Amino acid sequence: MTKKIEAFIREDALEAVKEALHAIGIVGMNVHEVRGHGRQGGIELAWRGSSYRMDMIPKIQLNIVLSDHNVEKTVETIIQAARTGEEGDGIIFIYPVEDVIRIRTGERGRDALSYPDDIDARKKAAVAAK
Repeated sequence: MTKKIEAFIREDALEAVKEALHAIGIVGMNVHEVRGHGRQGGIELAWRGSSYRMDMIPKIQLNIVLSDHNVEKTVETIIQAARTGEEGDGIIFIYPVEDVIRIRTGERGRDALSYPDDIDARKKAAVAAK
């Protein structure tokens, strides 16, 4: 079975999150620039002596589809790289994915998600080395 991780993070956390994910072997993801707000309802900003409320905050949306057994490590990696401890750090959703099909080859399921040197290939190599 596969899962989709949908993470909304601060714009300034994107590079750190991408590097951290790459370090654990997550090689495929989609990134979207989005706007929204959570519980805080936006932020107060000051400019030229005036203050105003910005209620739709720029965020980055990451979409990653991966095997069930890689979800927790991936989520923990995102949290560690994106957390500042302040409001607006983001949120992560995890969804079941019914099927995955690689258009070029027709591969389905886990085969469609595998790449050389990805998180699953690294696990296989570590097991084989023991």
